[in-house]
Amino acid sequence: MTIRRRDEGIVVLEGVCGVEDAEALLQMLQATPGADVDWTQCRQLHTAVLQVIMASGNAPPGPCGDVWVQQWLAPKLPQKGTAG
Repeated sequence: MTIRRRDEGIVVLEGVCGVEDAEALLQMLQATPGADVDWTQCRQLHTAVLQVIMASGNAPPGPCGDVWVQQWLAPKLPQKGTAG
């Protein structure tokens, strides 16, 4: 599975996160309000998954493993604790 929740409540994205992972991510974030998303091990991130992350209201801490997302999109995401 490309999306899982660690014991401390952090949602982890790994490998290739396709469109089918967007709903699973949404459900995990709804079940764990305020959870951080660790995307450092994500090699490829579908835009639907990115939209769920954006809707959560804050950028994941740490760099995205998807180089394109890290270079072009991650800097545009609101940071945790700041107004967008």
